[in-house]
Amino acid sequence: MVAVSAAAQTPAPTQSAPVSNTAGGVIPVTAADILRLVRESPSRAVVVNIWATWCEPCIEEFPALLRLRRDYQSRGLKLILVSADFDTELPQVGAFLERQKVDFPTYFKSEKDQEFINSLSADWSGALPATFLYDRRGKLLDFWQGQFSYATLEQKVREILDQNAQP
Repeated sequence: MVAVSAAAQTPAPTQSAPVSNTAGGVIPVTAADILRLVRESPSRAVVVNIWATWCEPCIEEFPALLRLRRDYQSRGLKLILVSADFDTELPQVGAFLERQKVDFPTYFKSEKDQEFINSLSADWSGALPATFLYDRRGKLLDFWQGQFSYATLEQKVREILDQNAQP
């Protein structure tokens, strides 16, 4: 596990952001933006993954996240990827996402580390990768720091999708 780096931050967008891609297709967000995206999602389960290009465990688990999205999107899963890279590293972020064939909106953290961390979970130390699992109402059901196995994440997602099968 690695901690979110303290970077010179770009100005945080307003709460009504994000609307359009910037910085090579990656959208700046605050923790409040992420939580709004989760609450407003019509999906039955939402996985939020905080990662960085300099985080080896993040890179190792990335294909599993994309596989999970492919396998469960049609059942109501939404995947939100948030890069914790420095804003100066956005070209590398964009290149990595392109190599991974990510074809959906992705985000990067645009506020100070501690504010971002505390707003997502008081239990989060800031270690990466960090994965948050929400139900259809935007309630945080599970959270973990560090790399996961596909089987573990799949089991957790399936449970939530099964529990939220009916409106």
